Amino acid sequence: MDAPSFEEAVWQIVGAVPQGRVCSYGQVAALAGYPRHARHVGRTLSHLPPGSKLPWHRIVRADGQLPMGAEQARRLRAEGVVVRAGRVSVAQLGWP
Repeated sequence: MDAPSFEEAVWQIVGAVPQGRVCSYGQVAALAGYPRHARHVGRTLSHLPPGSKLPWHRIVRADGQLPMGAEQARRLRAEGVVVRAGRVSVAQLGWP
């Protein structure tokens, strides 16, 4: 069986991040088996098709900043994640 492509690996990891949790781009890259590819994770998520059910909003920058702004903050708050001044606490980062 072939190993999943980079995109497939990223989608699997992002899809597994539970509701109410957040993960950094770098953490996703490492969990997918591609450490040091955080920017590629961001690029992959930015090309999701409209209407995708993948929980892209659970992925944030390593410093807790929300790169997708108000919509990302709204979705995270709806899941119980504390968002202040456009970022989540670094202490909230990390999964699994």
